[in-house]
Amino acid sequence: MAQAIKIFEDTFKHQIREDGEIGDQENLFHKRVGKDRVFPLERGRYRLLWMPACPHAQKSVLVWKLLGLDSTISLGTTGIYRDPKGWVFTEDPQQKDPVLKIHFLKDIYDREAIDGNYKGRPTVPILVDTKTGLGVNNDYEGLPGFLIRDFAKFTKKGAPKLYIDNKENEIDEFCLYITEHITKGVYGMGFARSQQAYERAYDSFFDAMDSLDRRLEKQRFLFGDYITLADIHLYPTLVRFDFAYHQVFRANRNRLTEFKNLWPYARDIYQTPQVKEYTFFELYKKHYQCSPHLSPLWGNKYGIFAKGPDSSGWELAPGREHLSSHPNRKFSK
Repeated sequence: MAQAIKIFEDTFKHQIREDGEIGDQENLFHKRVGKDRVFPLERGRYRLLWMPACPHAQKSVLVWKLLGLDSTISLGTTGIYRDPKGWVFTEDPQQKDPVLKIHFLKDIYDREAIDGNYKGRPTVPILVDTKTGLGVNNDYEGLPGFLIRDFAKFTKKGAPKLYIDNKENEIDEFCLYITEHITKGVYGMGFARSQQAYERAYDSFFDAMDSLDRRLEKQRFLFGDYITLADIHLYPTLVRFDFAYHQVFRANRNRLTEFKNLWPYARDIYQTPQVKEYTFFELYKKHYQCSPHLSPLWGNKYGIFAKGPDSSGWELAPGREHLSSHPNRKFSK
């Protein structure tokens, strides 16, 4: 057990605070495609890398898929278990990304480090320039919006609008709220290293969940009739909640299925074909319950992951269409 705890603390050693909270790590890559002469806007030049169990990475991938950017930006996928050096392309032939020809995600980060050895934690999602092999952007909060703005020229015809006219700034601000109170909030519980830090995160997270549940009482989505970027930011935490966070992160005041509005709302988003295609319930259980850098949180010595909960409930009709003035549409065109 002591060795397992050491693995966890070595992984997050740069982020553990004295009060027992896990702080943020500064993003290494901040460039924008088409905004920097080093990274011109070109079809087929860039590759989006993700790990499917990561909620931050899923936000970018859902935007990528919904906008039809899969014909412009390629997608690379790491395995769900972290090596001591970080994420590894274990699912590819020869365990190397077929485009970038790298085994470790860290290789991209090392190229940016002054001494060639990045000391932080290599993270996903990250947008990479395949011509140079250089990282472009790994801003997990901003990247979904950057994909919308920077690659607008290549968005497929008829793609949904993830920003409502005249509400772009309001949606961006709400996305920040979701990141701070929901996405990172649930991790504040799971990664807490003191009782006080855990309880602060617990109270803050469920206060935010209750607020969102009330917001969805009389409207189908967070900003009304249509799915926006704000809904894409919220969905990854909801879809992982009962399968991982409720048990593993001790986020156990209640389950998602017990929220009056958040539960059918989450199903409404899930039952969008592009969203369902990139949602993996069994994978979430295996990652959160069996990862070497996470299992010390609950002492899963033998690598056993839970058989439940049953995911069939996600197929139940949401029954929220009556809240929309356009019941047969989920997206603004």
